[in-house]
Amino acid sequence: RDAMGGEGRLTIAVRGVAEIPGPAPHPKRRDGYVAVSVEDTGSGIPQDQLGRIFEPFFTTKEVGQGTGLGLSQVFGFTKQSGGEVELHSEPMGGTTFRIFFPALATATESLPAVCANQSAPRGDETVLIVEDDASLRALAARVLESSGYKVLLARNGVEALALCAGYQGTIDLVASDVVMPEMSGRPLVERLAETRAETKVLFMSGYTDDDVMRRGVLDGRTAFIQKPFTATQFATKVRDVLDQPRRAGIS
Repeated sequence: RDAMGGEGRLTIAVRGVAEIPGPAPHPKRRDGYVAVSVEDTGSGIPQDQLGRIFEPFFTTKEVGQGTGLGLSQVFGFTKQSGGEVELHSEPMGGTTFRIFFPALATATESLPAVCANQSAPRGDETVLIVEDDASLRALAARVLESSGYKVLLARNGVEALALCAGYQGTIDLVASDVVMPEMSGRPLVERLAETRAETKVLFMSGYTDDDVMRRGVLDGRTAFIQKPFTATQFATKVRDVLDQPRRAGIS
């Protein structure tokens, strides 16, 4: 999206391949590989940055716009799965990422299905959702409103603090993304605790729990839910946090 400036074509494809192409030797597998490719028609990656693109915390975005952890996580979980990542990019010629996962001839242990109509726990408290992704913010609001909650919305920490300053009622829970532009989740709840000490906190993040904790954003007492989550998982976690006794500090 950023590379294409809002205009272009994004192509996502999945196919089976017998082996991983390229000059580097790769182990051959009886069942081959599954290739997942993501291709855009954007501005491409400068050649002097290609060697650093998978480094943790390397980003070309402005401060507060990116953490540099996305591609490093892709590289990590691909390697842990016995796969490989291939990158091709040219200035003004677009970028293609190809991820090769080892294929299996038969399915192994399947994950339990989540029932779409599973009843989520309900409540009537007021929840402030702080999330910079508009689609996820709207989805989280629909989930909680359909479960009986009153929902307030903010796009980042600065907007959330302004909303709280002008809101006369009780805010029972803040469900906040961890990494956001302008003001992220941790400084938000620290500031909020000065005026609304009774408000409970639930952090949300697409980064793994360990990654976020290592960066000092969370501690072992902090309520946390990993993105992506289902509607039922989110509603259940919100209810669990609301039902917990309020602890000192961020919780």
